[in-house]
Amino acid sequence: MLTLYFSATGNTKYIAELFSTQMNAKCISIEEDTDFSHEINNHDTIAFCYPIYGSRVPRNMREFVEKHMSELHGKKIIILITQMMFSGDGARVFTDMFREGAIEVVYAEHFNLPNNIGNTPLLRKSSDKSIERQFMKAEAKMLLACQNIKNGIVIKRGFSSFSKALGYVQGRAWQGDSKNINPNPKSIEAKAKDGVKIHKECTSCGLCVKICPVNNLENDEGKIKAKGDCIICYRCVNRCPHRAITVMGFHIRPRWQYQVPDYKGGNLK
Repeated sequence: MLTLYFSATGNTKYIAELFSTQMNAKCISIEEDTDFSHEINNHDTIAFCYPIYGSRVPRNMREFVEKHMSELHGKKIIILITQMMFSGDGARVFTDMFREGAIEVVYAEHFNLPNNIGNTPLLRKSSDKSIERQFMKAEAKMLLACQNIKNGIVIKRGFSSFSKALGYVQGRAWQGDSKNINPNPKSIEAKAKDGVKIHKECTSCGLCVKICPVNNLENDEGKIKAKGDCIICYRCVNRCPHRAITVMGFHIRPRWQYQVPDYKGGNLK
């Protein structure tokens, strides 16, 4: 079994590594420099882990899938997504990228983990106790999921008609048609590509340039600039030491920054 994941601020990495440890699966970030075609071809079951954005798969994960579509044909697929609240069909929407019958989904699950958006008044920072409870619940849900998979029990979270309807409402505004890899030009996702703002507090330390998953930031003669390809992952917003970056039209500097806690919890057995 192979686990492939994209994690913006650490929540999904936690889920991917938790799953891989329990299932003895090889775990690789899609940002790594490796021969993914070789890895996919040499594994029968592929687990995909990603954070859900507006009930849609992140654009860089969609592009990764499109690039490796032929190798994924005929594979058994496990879909594990992280979400802030309720994404609707966050896991199911992954299958829209494939022709019917091209893959076999053997399990799908949603995991609620802490909010990492700290620059909008609409969303508050979770308390330490609340964050710990969320990680405890996620770990318990993962243990159950792994037991189910080992026992051949198939659960497909987010595949119901209600979930699909809710995901459709949110997703149309965010990306547009989920069957298309590229976003609708009028969608939130498309408009946010050019939505990065570098504030005057920036010292051009270059950290954001190094950590951007899509190389959207560059140091141009001592000044950090965006290239117009943001995927709204919030990694730079949460990691900037001076809180000098904002994205997606929310240009209030973050009141707080999210980092995955050093949570150990109960070891999976």
